[in-house]
Amino acid sequence: MLAALRHVDCWIFDLDNSLYPASTNLFSLIDERMGAFIQELLGCDAVEARRVQKGYFHEHGTTLAGLMRTHATDPHSFLDFVHDIDLARLAADPRLVAALDRLPGRKFVFTNASETYARRVLDRLGLANAFDGLHDIHAMDYVPKPDPRSYEVMCARLDIAPDRALFVEDMARNLEPAKALGMTTVWVDNGSEQAGRGADDSFIDYRTTDIGAWLAEITQEEAA
Repeated sequence: MLAALRHVDCWIFDLDNSLYPASTNLFSLIDERMGAFIQELLGCDAVEARRVQKGYFHEHGTTLAGLMRTHATDPHSFLDFVHDIDLARLAADPRLVAALDRLPGRKFVFTNASETYARRVLDRLGLANAFDGLHDIHAMDYVPKPDPRSYEVMCARLDIAPDRALFVEDMARNLEPAKALGMTTVWVDNGSEQAGRGADDSFIDYRTTDIGAWLAEITQEEAA
């Protein structure tokens, strides 16, 4: 293991566009479902629904948080609807599966999505048994990343010592609160404009375009 990472005994991973390539464009399917939900809720057209959706995302961290605050939307109804998508475009990456298995310590998924959806995705990626637990939007009490409270709640709930934890995330802005707590951070720079919003070297320790390749590199060094 790299000397700089030998202290890490807890590995935390974002889910969407982090544990699988953003090029699969899975989120476009969720995006469509969000738009349909907002159109039905507000009785508006697709253009207005998208404006509302993206506005809430940037202002509140997730579209759901904005809908809950502004329209008292039931989170279970929203999440069940938007996550009802076909996952056929996802496939397992054997290199990532093997590298995760080699990591020492505990491993968790930290996602603004629901656990039900996350487990479907992990199963499709061949990672159904790769993690020790998940911290999802329900466990956050609907206070999503990058709100610092969601990180603090996760650490308390899962008994994580931040100074011995590493967090992997594709949304650069979501790394800042993790770094502030003392975590080592890894940005999965997938090339999208949205993922790079707010990126700053002051809270990013490592960058990669492929988390499977990065993990394989650091764990192969340990094996050698």
